Amino acid sequence: MNGLDWAVLIGYFAVMVAIGVWSHKRVDNVSDFFTAGGKMPWWLSGISHHMSGYSAVMFTGYAGIAYTYGVTSFVTWSFPIALGIAIGSKLFAPRINRLRSRLHVASPLEYLKNRYDLKTQQALAWSGMLLKIVDVGAKWAAIATLLSVFTGISLNQGILITGTITAIYCTIGGLWADALTELGQFVIQLLAGIAMLIAVWVRLDDHGGFFGVWDSPELQGHEKPLVGPYGTVFLLAFLFIKLFEYNGGMLNQAQRYMATPNAREAERSARLSAALWLVWPLVLFFPMWMSPLLVESQKPDGSDSYALMTEQLLPHGLLGLVIVGFFSHTMAMCSSDANAIAAVFTRDCAPVIWARARTWSQGQGLRVARIATVVFLGLSMAAATQVNSPAFKDIITVVIKWVAGLMGPMAIPMMLGLLRPFRRSGPTAALVSWSMGLLAFWLVNYPIHWNIDGGVPLQYQVSIPLAVSLVLYVLIGFVRPEDTPERLAIIEKINTDGDGAAAAAVPTPAGGVQDTVRTPVKD
Repeated sequence: MNGLDWAVLIGYFAVMVAIGVWSHKRVDNVSDFFTAGGKMPWWLSGISHHMSGYSAVMFTGYAGIAYTYGVTSFVTWSFPIALGIAIGSKLFAPRINRLRSRLHVASPLEYLKNRYDLKTQQALAWSGMLLKIVDVGAKWAAIATLLSVFTGISLNQGILITGTITAIYCTIGGLWADALTELGQFVIQLLAGIAMLIAVWVRLDDHGGFFGVWDSPELQGHEKPLVGPYGTVFLLAFLFIKLFEYNGGMLNQAQRYMATPNAREAERSARLSAALWLVWPLVLFFPMWMSPLLVESQKPDGSDSYALMTEQLLPHGLLGLVIVGFFSHTMAMCSSDANAIAAVFTRDCAPVIWARARTWSQGQGLRVARIATVVFLGLSMAAATQVNSPAFKDIITVVIKWVAGLMGPMAIPMMLGLLRPFRRSGPTAALVSWSMGLLAFWLVNYPIHWNIDGGVPLQYQVSIPLAVSLVLYVLIGFVRPEDTPERLAIIEKINTDGDGAAAAAVPTPAGGVQDTVRTPVKD
């Protein structure tokens, strides 16, 4: 990097902080901070939803997969995400929006207290926060890894710089700041991604052009969609995981649906995000697929290949823009995660562990929300310093094994609890599926993994916890139904179309309750 690249990077940081300060004027209460007051237009919500799913892991961990295996990086990552969000645009997005518009909640987990019970809500809230600390820690480690390649600063210094800048703008401006910075980051990403694509495309003439390049020995097998540990079982498991994760299971995407004015706008937001996930990653991945032709990775997992290629191909100025693109991805995801976890702590956890929190004024709640955001970012930055340690292993292991493997047990009660077909599943089903899913994760990844020659394949490490949770959640719902009139009323409120023309009739509980509860439909 030279002075021009540094100027681009510092200018980017200044703009992000300025957006946070400007957004501060739009935040008057906790609802504004966490859900933008339900006033976010669908197109901004969709772009924000899309951007909050990226991080620098794309340019490190997944760049390594692309460097080693080729197109499977798209087939087993962004394609399942696009398909999962497209399905969720009908299945989950409208219902999650109604959590805010009808139940008047500001946290995606707030409704669980009435849908199940307080114990279930607290189990999912605390475990979800702990998982997010590890997940976001991996994202900080990824961007710090890239920053060290370009600037030579240490990983811990890179973590401190990016975390501090993110803390400033997302703490000041809340979800509005997140969404507006993500819009700016999307534009930067667009320019940087196209610049990199053109730079690589020009170099292909030396290797037989677009069609001839696939015959190169360096790209042997790169055109195969499913290779190595990323086979059919992995793809199917990842599709189910991403269906839950990117439609609200990881909380920050749920906030984007809640932030739109109504259920129809939330659906449009999800469709836009799905389209972007289907098309845009192809632009980002293509240079990574070609990277074995152009650079030789210095790391066994190939995670530095994209950074090396960027340094080699791009002139100064454009190099700074691409580096800013790396920051854009990570800061977008981490700031949205911080906002979501602050919402969970402020709305779901603090009132349970601290009696005074139940009587907070709007101003007090907003101050606590900002403090919680800073604390979460600090803990995730501390976790980032432990990535590549014996406990966590490398970045891609944290993202795929830990996050994907633990996502199912935590997301299934939250997401399936929104749907009528699972109305019989109550707190017993939720808690058993959650706890047994976590136990399955531990057994598969540690005792069983250690005692099998070659270890448990990755596809089973991530799929078995999900399968255990899903089966138990459905099975216990049939064996021990807990569909009380109160729980059925909650489900009907979030499943009824918002035309306000009629009342929603609640089904009779499986236990034989005869009276029918009617809930007025209000949007």
